[in-house]
Amino acid sequence: MSSDKRKRVAHRPSLLERLLQDHVRALSAAFEAMARKPISSLVTAFVIGITLALPAGLHTLLLNLDQGDTGLQGSLRASLFLNDNTSQERGMALTKEITHHTGVSATRYISRAQALEDFRTYSGFAAALDLLKDNPLPATIVVSLDSRLPRPEVEDLLHNLAKLPEVAQAKLDEVWLQRLYAILALVQRAVVLIASALALSVLVVIGNTVRLDVEGRREEIGVLKLIGAAPGYIRRPYLYTGICYGLGGGILACLLVEAGVLALSEPAQQLSGLYDNTVRLHGLSFNAVVALFAAGAGLGWLGALWAVSRQLLRVEPAP
Repeated sequence: MSSDKRKRVAHRPSLLERLLQDHVRALSAAFEAMARKPISSLVTAFVIGITLALPAGLHTLLLNLDQGDTGLQGSLRASLFLNDNTSQERGMALTKEITHHTGVSATRYISRAQALEDFRTYSGFAAALDLLKDNPLPATIVVSLDSRLPRPEVEDLLHNLAKLPEVAQAKLDEVWLQRLYAILALVQRAVVLIASALALSVLVVIGNTVRLDVEGRREEIGVLKLIGAAPGYIRRPYLYTGICYGLGGGILACLLVEAGVLALSEPAQQLSGLYDNTVRLHGLSFNAVVALFAAGAGLGWLGALWAVSRQLLRVEPAP
């Protein structure tokens, strides 16, 4: 064997290298196809971005509504009334211990003196309280529970807290608990339905865009079929086109959500200030951004696969 032949054999690309080269060529072809019609590509990505921004914005809004004591997490509270013989030091220590329980988001200790002072201030019975020799109000530990816990776990947690030796009585508004979980179930179902409908619309938009691309290159696809090109080889550039559309839409969706958060931050702070509270709106978390990109790329791939697979069945090899 000559040296030239040995060199050719030595430099023959492996299967992995050939696959990588095919994918690089397909990605390059997708970029070139999108660059040939920049306005149409930007419009498609913008439509996808708006569609993805709606459920992402709703998710961000719900997370911001669920922050702090004003949110849903702070609205589910249990009151633990302590025995009269429980000292203030023990009550404060017990409050810290309860904070470490699973499902407890925050705790607050209210001493007997503070409870009496609050009752005197807000009840309007200050004169009547002055007639009492002793303070009739017990010390209380207010426990804020995680509203995302299933209802049976909330009830088990409250049952365990009620069995503590320092606790005389544990009280949780059962009616509000039922209403809260009904609201959460309704919101979660609404989010799923909205996200499903919008995901379907993204599939239709990307599928229609890719279908038009395939229609414009029928002759080229026919030639590829004639020379025996595999269906996967023909589909690959269009699949990358769908992924690029989806990723572009995901980027625009993130920008739109962040712009919305910035636009609402100042009015939200002004509104919360009127209620003697401080609320700071938060944008998308890192996990949410990754999920949004993955959703965009996945929907783009599915939409392109659906469209190009149907169109390839209709394209016959050139005679």
